[in-house]
Amino acid sequence: MKHNVLVILFLAVFVDLVGYGMIVPLLPFYVQRVAPGATLVGILSGFYAAVQFFVGPMLGNLSDRFGRRPVLIACLSGTSLAYLLLAVADSLPLLALALLIDGVTGGNLSIAQASIADSTTPERRARGLGLIGAAFGLGLMVGPVLGGMLSLAGLSAPALVAAALALVNTLFALAALPESLPPERRRSFPPSDGMGRWRLSAFLHAANPLANLINLLRVTAVRRLLIVVLLLNLAFSGLYSNFPLFTAARFNWGMFENALFFAFVGVCAVTTQGLLLGFMQRWMGDAWMGRTGMAVMTCALIATGLAPTAWMLYPSVGLIAFGSGLAIPALTSMLSLRASSADQGRLMGGTAALLNLTMIAGPVLAGVSFDMAGTTAPYLISALLAGAALLTFTTSRA
Repeated sequence: MKHNVLVILFLAVFVDLVGYGMIVPLLPFYVQRVAPGATLVGILSGFYAAVQFFVGPMLGNLSDRFGRRPVLIACLSGTSLAYLLLAVADSLPLLALALLIDGVTGGNLSIAQASIADSTTPERRARGLGLIGAAFGLGLMVGPVLGGMLSLAGLSAPALVAAALALVNTLFALAALPESLPPERRRSFPPSDGMGRWRLSAFLHAANPLANLINLLRVTAVRRLLIVVLLLNLAFSGLYSNFPLFTAARFNWGMFENALFFAFVGVCAVTTQGLLLGFMQRWMGDAWMGRTGMAVMTCALIATGLAPTAWMLYPSVGLIAFGSGLAIPALTSMLSLRASSADQGRLMGGTAALLNLTMIAGPVLAGVSFDMAGTTAPYLISALLAGAALLTFTTSRA
């Protein structure tokens, strides 16, 4: 039974990420269809991340209260509706509504991970979560290629197919996915006032995504590393939304070329984390692996911004994926080692909140700098941020 749950969740996450991978490289083009400007692309990308930031903890708490299955099905159906709206969006309010719905129901991966935790023993949990990670990577490789090919038929085609995939995924979950959290293991949420009634203030406090981050900052052993994580993630968090605009302006790339390139980036990321990471960690250790990754990222970001020809983007962005694939796991490992066992949960929640904040600020920074200072500005600013992360890390006791 539990083996079947893993297979079902693997398929559900894979199909979900195929649809997501189809849309992400094309999102700037959907925005440009209703209004021009890289700043607007950045604001809407940050808006989507902000919605996920504030709603994500609520979805997790609701799944603890009502079970994983209904929340996951609601998320999948909401994703289908959001993509359908995206396909027909011909105005800024309709586009914003599509992103709002997708952000509110965008907790598919975290709910699937919680279901894995419910369905596996501690000894087999890493393997189960690894399957979800594999589905994630495969979906992000297949999705951009499929989206790029469909974009040749028009900008609405990828969104319509993504909506259909999400709908099929919803029906599949309805038919095949069992509930992994039995009633006796569910917890009371929202918090009540002791008389069976819940208060809005208590609900918002329990689901506050900033609470874990504020608590984590009180742990002095990890503060400096958190600054490094903040700078490094801010360095590249806005480039996904900005890159199609950059390549369109510099090299006249369209939707198809950008979608294929995103698939290449996915291959680089999966290769780094799936094949090279273990060897590099044994050979270099966390500290040197982090330094190496940040140094590679800094140089590669400069090379990307200054690339005179389109083909040079492949090695330079490949190196960005390689560098981040080394640095982020190394920093995560060091953070985990510096926190006590009692602080591990707070560490994971607070770090996730920090990363989500960079996903809000990064696209806005990239968009504004692109419009105000030129096409290379987001990449040179990102190189400065990555360099600052490297300097902070090197001068610390890491």
